[in-house]
Amino acid sequence: MTTPPPALLVAGHGTRDEAGAEAFRDFVRELGRRRPELPVAGGFIELSPPPLGEAVTELVERGVRRFAAVPLMLVSAGHAKGDIPAALVREKERHPGITYSYGRPLGPHPSLLSVLERRVDEALTAGEAAPAARSEVTVLLVGRGSTDPDANAEVHKAARLLWEGRGYAGVETAFVSLAAPDVPSGLDRCALLGARKIVVLPYFLFTGVLPERVRRQTGEWAAAHPETEVRSAEVIGPEPELMDLVLERYAEAVRGDLRMNCDSCVYRIAMPGFEDKVGLPQQPHFHPDEDGEGHGHHHHHGGHSHSHAH
Repeated sequence: MTTPPPALLVAGHGTRDEAGAEAFRDFVRELGRRRPELPVAGGFIELSPPPLGEAVTELVERGVRRFAAVPLMLVSAGHAKGDIPAALVREKERHPGITYSYGRPLGPHPSLLSVLERRVDEALTAGEAAPAARSEVTVLLVGRGSTDPDANAEVHKAARLLWEGRGYAGVETAFVSLAAPDVPSGLDRCALLGARKIVVLPYFLFTGVLPERVRRQTGEWAAAHPETEVRSAEVIGPEPELMDLVLERYAEAVRGDLRMNCDSCVYRIAMPGFEDKVGLPQQPHFHPDEDGEGHGHHHHHGGHSHSHAH
């Protein structure tokens, strides 16, 4: 008799917006339909039902003993680093005999960057016979914002990766709460940099109170600055790419395949404008302008020469 695969527990942030909470619950149901052999449940850390503990109880009542938890979050902030692991430890005490592994947050994965690119294109083509050239477009990527500087830095990383190879005039970063610059300040910054056409791109998975605030603040700023064309893009949404990525994070967690920054490594993934680097062998190298000791600096995927064509 084959051992059943571990269940998938999807951990959400939670929102006071019922449409946003329902979008998460719909997404979890769709994951279950996509993988009928896999018990799938989802719950929230705060603000929305069902709580994460209820989702674990549901799995246990279905006979699950092993599961992999995937945080349905774009960046690794307090929830992914602290709240979810603490909640899982609590569930282990409540349900003796269960075991689990924990997956990585989702962003900034190339497939999500492709969805973000699509959202910018949609905003630019809405009602336009001939959309603007990308070289005239500045994107303002707006993250949730955190008191954790590392989480805020991840939004900057996503912005940089979105800019690389796609031809936008620039990709700037702002935050809707807890971190500077806020949305109006981010738009001011774009204008000071000479932006004529701005697309405000919410770095959020689903609709909710915060993405709606981004849209409202964008509209208010645009009304006060008629000389600048400003458009609002949509959130990422329950796209097939998002479903594939959650299942990829599940598979990583099950295998214990914890990676460094392989998602956005140009030697593994065909990134726009860098496709020729995929699979190139990596050699140790040294920087002649450093201290002259001539020791090799290794590429981030390991301490020896190797090829990425695996």
